[in-house]
Amino acid sequence: MTESHSLPFLREALLFLAFAGVLIPLLQRLRINQILGFLAVGLLVGPYGLARWTDTLPWLGTFTFRESAEVGSLAELGVLFLMFMIGLELSTERLVALRRWVFAAGGAQVLISGALIGGVAYLFGNRWETALVLGLVLALSSTAVVVQWLTQRRELASPQGQATFSVLMLQDLAVVPILILVGLLSPENNDESVGRILGMTVLKSVAAITLIFVIGRRMIRPLFKAFARQHQPEVFMALTLLTTMSMAWLTAEAGLSMALGAFLAGLLLSETEYRHEVEVTIEPFKGLLMGLFFMSVGMSIDPLAVLRNPVWVPLSVIGLMLIKAIVVTVIFRIGRLSWGRAIEGGLLLSQGGEFAFVVVGAATASGLMKRDLAQFMLLVVGLSLFITPALASLGTRLRERLDRQAAFVPPEDMVPDDLRDQVIIAGFGRVGQLAAEVLQREGVPYVAIEQDAKSVAHWRNLGQPVYYGNAARTDLLQRLRAEQARLIIVTMDNPASALHTVKAVRQAFPHLAIVARSRDERHAQELVAAGAGQVIPETLEAGLQLSAAVLLGLGHAEAHVAHLIEAERNRRVALLRI
Repeated sequence: MTESHSLPFLREALLFLAFAGVLIPLLQRLRINQILGFLAVGLLVGPYGLARWTDTLPWLGTFTFRESAEVGSLAELGVLFLMFMIGLELSTERLVALRRWVFAAGGAQVLISGALIGGVAYLFGNRWETALVLGLVLALSSTAVVVQWLTQRRELASPQGQATFSVLMLQDLAVVPILILVGLLSPENNDESVGRILGMTVLKSVAAITLIFVIGRRMIRPLFKAFARQHQPEVFMALTLLTTMSMAWLTAEAGLSMALGAFLAGLLLSETEYRHEVEVTIEPFKGLLMGLFFMSVGMSIDPLAVLRNPVWVPLSVIGLMLIKAIVVTVIFRIGRLSWGRAIEGGLLLSQGGEFAFVVVGAATASGLMKRDLAQFMLLVVGLSLFITPALASLGTRLRERLDRQAAFVPPEDMVPDDLRDQVIIAGFGRVGQLAAEVLQREGVPYVAIEQDAKSVAHWRNLGQPVYYGNAARTDLLQRLRAEQARLIIVTMDNPASALHTVKAVRQAFPHLAIVARSRDERHAQELVAAGAGQVIPETLEAGLQLSAAVLLGLGHAEAHVAHLIEAERNRRVALLRI
């Protein structure tokens, strides 16, 4: 009697865990993008890879997947948690802070790219419904690939990194409406009922989302508060899973996408004080779930289709990436990024996104898109993902060359020989300019570094020693003779950029004195811990000056007020060094 196990997909789950256990540390050691690694493995062991030959070589079946449907259920779990993580990142505070880039630049990118790509699809004989969905979904880029690249390059806090991330935020927000649109345009819905279906879909979506937000906001915080007192990670993990899966089930019951529910769960938790604890809790599983999704994506791509379409596949990949690169470059340039950073951002966002596989799959299942067209589009998106690292590296080189020429990044032979005992000002905004004026009046030589190419060109034309570049780049600081400088003043208003600069300077030049501007006292403590010798919090000085003005207005003696304010300043500064 043959005994069989009852756990579904056990072989597939074990096989995936085996690949992940070997692949993740190997890719980290070789510094290869993990997403591309999982895509490649999916291609290799999927039904269009080695599994093609399982009939003649049965032993290949031990470590291959004969049908991509074998991991379909597990991949859906990866999609849910991918949407959950996106929702967790999209806090209201972040959206408000970057609203101009998110809604103006991001909206323009999706609409313009979608119109151009959809127009090309329509000219090639596709129905307008299919062309519309293709245009919108191919306008989206890969959040996972681009954010990982920016993080590895430490560019996420740079102006171009913030602009790129903002566009990706809008694209992530656009996924849910696109999924709803796919259901609306399904051939099952005839033309006469489109208006009624649209109204019902919108009404159902608004009702479900409103209900989730009203109930969720009232329940999530008290629920987490009650159980967080236990300080047990497994309880926290269970609550996170319960929240995500429950909301996914609610949206599915309402006839909407489960991914929408997972997204809303992340969005709700992003507004609570438990957001960072949730991120830490699911971090160990994040790579596995993402790997599961991208491995299933790789299994859905047939590489032999390139041989069957040796002209159209490469042309389609080039056309897609060219359209998106040009649109993003123009938008970033209008947003006052330098030409170099605009082109780098355009190349970085030129690929297709991971949600193309989700949306195209849904469109195929609903009959909106033919299977051969869907396979062709997935192949184009998959190849664009593989090409992205090379294009991103090219964008970085172009940016460095173009911005150096346009904004006076000093070559070795342009650096003055007398850069000795000068003060380096990192960031030449309002605070940096004020510091430079004071130094000039006292006859103290200085040199400034600024990332705004337009501002650098302006000050260079006025004869000021301002150079373009990232102050956290130690090679640039070496060319400016940082080892011979008196000290460096870090004046950037972006807390992440300031902290990154202080860390880089302290590591490369351990004896160089650092004076830094901080946003508040918490930021000041982080800068001191990173190596800053003296930190001036903006909120501290503003509060002290306001207090002094009030006391003087109440008739207190000027000498007494001055002594009181100085004593309070010294006390606060001493606390920062503890």
